Amino acid sequence: MGWMVEMALKVEHELHNRRRGRNWGVGLLLLALIGIVFGLTVVKVLGLSDITQMERFDHVARPQLEPGALEAAEKRAAEQAAQRAAEEGEP
Repeated sequence: MGWMVEMALKVEHELHNRRRGRNWGVGLLLLALIGIVFGLTVVKVLGLSDITQMERFDHVARPQLEPGALEAAEKRAAEQAAQRAAEEGEP
């Protein structure tokens, strides 16, 4: 009777072998995808010589990145304030 229990524990169905093979394949594909994403990230970060280049990719307008943008914005605000003051002064 002991030999039947021992034999039953070692016997695997063909379905288990196929599933194990598929699981290994999916695992390898996931590792490959993770490796590709990590590699692209490392290449992108190491390729930047200046940190302000990284800030350009966040799709937000940042005047401090453009030379002369702050001065132009201040000048435009002053002109608009002067125009409003002139409009308010006229009846």
